[in-house]
Amino acid sequence: MNETATTVDKWRAVAAATGAADRAAAEAGVRLAYATAGLAAPERIVWAASPRAAVALVRELTDAGASVREEVRTRPWAEERRRVHDELGPRGWTALWSSTGAPLWDSTRALADRIRAAVVDEAGGGGSDGGAATDGAAEHAAAVRLVLLDAVLGQHDAAWLAAFDGRGERLAGLTAVAENAGWWWPYEKVAVVCERPVELHRDEAGRLDRGDGPALAYGDGFALHAWRGMAVPAEFLAGLGGLTPERIRSEDNAELRRVMLEFYGYERYLAESGAQPVARDETGVLWRIELVDDEDVVMVEVVNATPEPDGTFRTYWLRVPPRTRTAREGVAWTFGLAEAAYEPLVQT
Repeated sequence: MNETATTVDKWRAVAAATGAADRAAAEAGVRLAYATAGLAAPERIVWAASPRAAVALVRELTDAGASVREEVRTRPWAEERRRVHDELGPRGWTALWSSTGAPLWDSTRALADRIRAAVVDEAGGGGSDGGAATDGAAEHAAAVRLVLLDAVLGQHDAAWLAAFDGRGERLAGLTAVAENAGWWWPYEKVAVVCERPVELHRDEAGRLDRGDGPALAYGDGFALHAWRGMAVPAEFLAGLGGLTPERIRSEDNAELRRVMLEFYGYERYLAESGAQPVARDETGVLWRIELVDDEDVVMVEVVNATPEPDGTFRTYWLRVPPRTRTAREGVAWTFGLAEAAYEPLVQT
């Protein structure tokens, strides 16, 4: 294995690390980061169990002083990037980033974004159910967003730290914290540092994924629930074990219904629901489920022409009007078109 691949693997492991932080090593990193920035060490280093708990703690502090994130993280990073860019030239810098930070960027940034969104949602910023926040809750959520702007992402800064691995002592403190802890908040007199998650579950494509519990969990109960990358409510996952064809058919949310079908199994669903394939063409397969004292459930089975990150092709089930007689007619209806007008140039 070459040196670059070893670096990427190292930082991929850092980003995915779970379990108790090495507090002594992380605190030494915090002090080194302050010293490198020309600042006095914080008077106190306080630990929090999760980013949610850290935000609450920061908002309660009255003696922390101003944020020094600019001095500790932003300025050293910008100066090191400029130095390495000048040293390697534009092509050299692009090659370095492409082989080190880029392979980690999407997954680490997506995870950080999900954590931020969950912290804000719990603060009352309007949740995944689409409900609007009250004025008071919206004000609280706005304050939480401001605190989140002061965060250094620790292990979830793995992408850009990988690009500078072994290239500059100015980032040694930030590197030490990232290798040994989670997110942290640097202020003039106080630094707040998070523990790492206690659980992290992903699918083969690197997406958050778990059907029987949180996909990401911290020790204080703060957690993210997801199925193949899609955020889902915890209570929704709790009900998957008791699914029936009737429960699946009654779900109004198309995305959640798809999760139900994937969890339950398409073949099992069709077998147990009495579905019958009634038509097949180049667009897919039309299935019909006859219901007593209700209109038929008619669905089109289509296969996405674009592969998933793991190379597989996802099957989708589209509910269409009971009068539908062909798969093509059903797919056209989902686009608001008549069958004769449906002429896709590229199938997606």
